[in-house]
Amino acid sequence: MTHHVAFQGEPGAFSEEAVRCVFDAAEVHPSATFEDVFEAVEEDAVGRAVVPIENAVFGSVRVNYDHLRTHAVTIIGELQLRIHHCLMAPEGATIDGLEVVRSHQQALGQCRDWLRAQVPGATPEATPDTAGAARVVAETGAPTTAAVASRRAAERYGLEVLAEGLQDNEQNFTRFLVLAPADTDAPPVGAGEPKTSITFVLQDNVPGALFKSLAVFALRELDLAKIESRPLVGQPGRYRFYLDVHGDLEDEAVARALDHLREITMELQVLGSYPRGATYPEGADR
Repeated sequence: MTHHVAFQGEPGAFSEEAVRCVFDAAEVHPSATFEDVFEAVEEDAVGRAVVPIENAVFGSVRVNYDHLRTHAVTIIGELQLRIHHCLMAPEGATIDGLEVVRSHQQALGQCRDWLRAQVPGATPEATPDTAGAARVVAETGAPTTAAVASRRAAERYGLEVLAEGLQDNEQNFTRFLVLAPADTDAPPVGAGEPKTSITFVLQDNVPGALFKSLAVFALRELDLAKIESRPLVGQPGRYRFYLDVHGDLEDEAVARALDHLREITMELQVLGSYPRGATYPEGADR
């Protein structure tokens, strides 16, 4: 079955590589922004989407936490993709002659130490995505400007790879989420143990409130995989929490924990219940 799958960026982006990892047959739909990706899924313009949510070196893609809450989508899968960055430029360019290095801010952050050490005179310039940076570098043809992107992007846009393995840590993995419209019965992607993602806001910002919210899982011996907080707009000192718990939404322990949590929160939303994802390339060390 061929799926129509949206991702943020241009052809050659790491997000496109993530799409290819989880879908054997996919008609990809590059999108300019993450907002465009979420809207495409919400409006049924595509059946699936793949978006990054966190990187092991540079941290969370925070805007996508907000989009998960504000758009009618559900998480049906995830994957971990090892990110291998390359420095690329038009033919004839040299590392010593570079004045500008373009890429997405996440990629620049993941390669910060390498860039400072190897091209200290080059100015980092943030762009909407890695593959788009490679395309523009190829189109302008300036030998003083390079991009940080995937080898796939270098091959697609005819750029010469000047260096590879730029990431500051070899354990440079990005976690991607697989999304579907919230009102469809989309089958899960993957075959790992189940995980459920939720978001909630506490009723009162008082001592012990967060502890009590987490205790509903500890009392039922449920393992938490992650907790993330985002400030509530217009309410200084108050936060919205995002949490991943191991277990399926239909498991009795998970269902009871969420019922308990609803009693002590002013808002609770289930973002998805899905299999824990595989790591790509398959067998890559974590």
